Amino acid sequence: MMGRYDDIIGLPHHVSARHPQMPRGDRAAQFSPFAALTGLEAALQETARLTDRRITLDEYEQAALDARLQTLRGTIKTQPQVTVTYFVADAFKEGGTYCTAAGKAKKLTDENKLVFTNGTTIPVLDILALELV
Repeated sequence: MMGRYDDIIGLPHHVSARHPQMPRGDRAAQFSPFAALTGLEAALQETARLTDRRITLDEYEQAALDARLQTLRGTIKTQPQVTVTYFVADAFKEGGTYCTAAGKAKKLTDENKLVFTNGTTIPVLDILALELV
């Protein structure tokens, strides 16, 4: 029984003398999916990214934090070692993240910012916790 293509199955592959062969990478790119909606993947990743809600301290926690800030204000000239947990608002969506910074406190500015000797500046209103080491 003879198959439909038995007469050509053994022939060598045709190579054009006029047109150079396409590189494999370019040929494969023809068959790869294209992004019909540019930016969709980035938008999905942004939506999936989680943020934390800003924690509101109760009056007792706020009073304790204020007392530690006053202690820091009194000892700031000695550049005490401190550890601060503070809130950083997200630029693109509601919420943000909590960060921790440790180092020597340099000054408390008139604009209510804590400045470290390494240049890090933290708004006092964003501070959640402060430890004097």
